[in-house]
Amino acid sequence: MTNARTGAGLASTATRAILRRLPLAATLIGLGLAVWLVATNDTTAIGAAFARIGPLGLAAIVLVRMVILLLCGLGWACLLDRIAAVPQAAFVILRFVREGINTLLPVASVGGDIVGGRLLTFWGAAGTFAAASILVDLLIQSGALVAFAVVGVVLLHQVPGEEATLLAQWASNALMAMTIVLAAFFAFQRAGALRRLTNLVGDLGRRFTRDGGGADTETKPGAPAQAGDVQDALDRVWAAGRRRPLLWSTVLHVAAWFLGAVEIWIALVCLGVEGAGLADAIVIEALTQAIKAMAFPVPSGLGIQEGGFVLVGGLFGLDAGTALALSLVKRVPDVVLGLPALMVWQSLEARRGTVI
Repeated sequence: MTNARTGAGLASTATRAILRRLPLAATLIGLGLAVWLVATNDTTAIGAAFARIGPLGLAAIVLVRMVILLLCGLGWACLLDRIAAVPQAAFVILRFVREGINTLLPVASVGGDIVGGRLLTFWGAAGTFAAASILVDLLIQSGALVAFAVVGVVLLHQVPGEEATLLAQWASNALMAMTIVLAAFFAFQRAGALRRLTNLVGDLGRRFTRDGGGADTETKPGAPAQAGDVQDALDRVWAAGRRRPLLWSTVLHVAAWFLGAVEIWIALVCLGVEGAGLADAIVIEALTQAIKAMAFPVPSGLGIQEGGFVLVGGLFGLDAGTALALSLVKRVPDVVLGLPALMVWQSLEARRGTVI
């Protein structure tokens, strides 16, 4: 039994080591793809297209992104309305922090969300409700993206050409798969799966202890009940009497995704792309965001976003250089807003006395 425990411990250590290295490996792969896309195209043309957008265009895009994150923060706040006495400003600030971590640090695209949930407890929110709010917020945000992408696919069907038809079919299949995954995620939250999983793990742990000849000790107070407590918090957030806050959260997230298309439209107008309309911007934004979401293990969608812009932009007559410039433009708010957000995060940690 000792050998079994040792083997299980080594396997667990190896698994943790692999999981720790996955984000870095994904970052390097994505960065390599992005560099390859830029290097195999005319860098002069990319720079010229980026320069045509100009400081005013970039400032407008950054301003739109600020509004987007404001709406997302308010949508998150709706989930704990009348549950936790946390000011809306805290949700907005932490939404910027979540985005900054997800876009600028080599973590999977949910790393910032985990940190954001923990930071929410600094305002007095219970850890269970903070975790529950993050789980529900991610589900609603992803569901809103699917709804937004469906609009993009419908508009894509109006674009002539065999390539557009093939891309629309592929996107439809991908959205169907995403819908199934989200439905499973919703069922996981609503079916008491966390509580059952906790009980199962606790039973297995106690049985393993008995089989190993050790004392049949009780689990540490709070340890086995934590996931069950989160399940209770999830049930509270999803309660039937809270349909209005959930609806408002959904509306705000949907509005945020559509505002993302405004960023593209501003860039297209500044680039002088003839006939560029809001419908075109919606298609480009919806499909590139869907592609990026499906590659969520790659931090900030490095390389994935760039490839998506080249693929989708070509349907609207955008050359590769212009499409890559669009992708670079979308990353400007990531840096301009992300760096201050990371500083806010470190400030919050320092005031809390936590060593990063």
